Amino acid sequence: MAALAGARVAIAEESRMGGTCVIRGCIPKKLLVYASQFAENFADAPGYGWTIGERSFDWATLIANKDKEIARLEGLYTKNVEAAGVTIFADRAVFEDEHTLLLLNSQKRVTAEKILIATGNRPTREMGTSHIIPGGNLCITSDEAFHLKEMPKRILIAGGGYIALEFAHIFHGLGAHVSLVYRGEKPLRGFDDDMRTALCESMSSRGLEVLLGCEFTKVEKRGDCLHAETNKGAVIECDQILLAIGRQPNTMALHVEKAGVALGKKGEVKVDDYSRTSAPHIYAVGDVTDRLQLTPVAIHEAMCFVETVFKNNPTAPDHVHVASAVFTTPELAVVGMSEEKALLMGHTVDIYKSSFRPLLHTLGGRPVRTMMKMVVDQATQKVLGVHIFGDHAAEIIQLAAVALKLGATKQDFDSTIALHPTAAEELVTMRTKSYSKSP
Repeated sequence: MAALAGARVAIAEESRMGGTCVIRGCIPKKLLVYASQFAENFADAPGYGWTIGERSFDWATLIANKDKEIARLEGLYTKNVEAAGVTIFADRAVFEDEHTLLLLNSQKRVTAEKILIATGNRPTREMGTSHIIPGGNLCITSDEAFHLKEMPKRILIAGGGYIALEFAHIFHGLGAHVSLVYRGEKPLRGFDDDMRTALCESMSSRGLEVLLGCEFTKVEKRGDCLHAETNKGAVIECDQILLAIGRQPNTMALHVEKAGVALGKKGEVKVDDYSRTSAPHIYAVGDVTDRLQLTPVAIHEAMCFVETVFKNNPTAPDHVHVASAVFTTPELAVVGMSEEKALLMGHTVDIYKSSFRPLLHTLGGRPVRTMMKMVVDQATQKVLGVHIFGDHAAEIIQLAAVALKLGATKQDFDSTIALHPTAAEELVTMRTKSYSKSP
């Protein structure tokens, strides 16, 4: 976009074009999510009159097909960037001074009037509250999970964020025995508490082992197995241990200090409202700034950077009403405030909730439920948040985000005619208030 705006542009990428999302994040993850859901579709089929014969799953086939698709997407990204007139350096760039970058492999120096840092983040291996525990090097992260030669029959996952929960459901759906270890009270800290509870109950009913208030103290290899000791005195035996315990901004060894760029406590690049760093000609967007760690947010920040720097149209990124989803099975999707956040912000709220068995599962027979929740400001009746735990929640929440972006009230939802029979219609048919709360 900067090149199309008339700038002379180069990009340095030491690995593969596409970044975390395309290469080792959203896209391959979602492909594995789709693969993991076939087992439940097979389980539902007899209720609909289908007879399912012998079936088997081959991990190697899935990974090979996933790799083929990622390579195709990487080629498209490269082609589009080159078509825009951008020079690509397949190299690692580090700062030498305010305007000079050194390409490490070629030892070539490049100067630029404006510099954009968009190096993203990476999984951390630091376990425990303040140290790296013995045996952490025996564990894998999400990066390696996409390239395992064999699918583990038993996998232990550490973490309580969306990456940990998504991989827990992926491996469970593909037939592995999954244990999740999380040091907190409930997974998904920061999400609405009712949604967190619904997800925990769903995981337990599906047979996932969830160990809360728990963390590792040591990991060691015994024969062909890994053994993880926990602070609860348990020893868990498994084939793989996946660490999904956090991510760190990719600023290590970037030498941003040579350019006068200030970092925060986590190593994130500190920026102002327009993504400008402490060096006035250097900007940063995406996960390296540790704002909202979502691909569309990074893209939005980048478009605002182009408007600000190359189109003389100062534009600050808008981080309000950003929809997000956790691709568990079923999905959890949200836009706007949780009940807890709304109360913290001083709102008196009306809460509307609905829990029901989706039509799909009436004949399928499995005890799957959908839960929806709306957080409404009592004084203005403006909808502050929409939360959905159920099949296709992510597809539904996108349009709910449009409504919240436009400032929709509860009356706007109520006056919208329902599309029947769908799960989404529950958003416009919830009439009974569950309760009200004041700060």
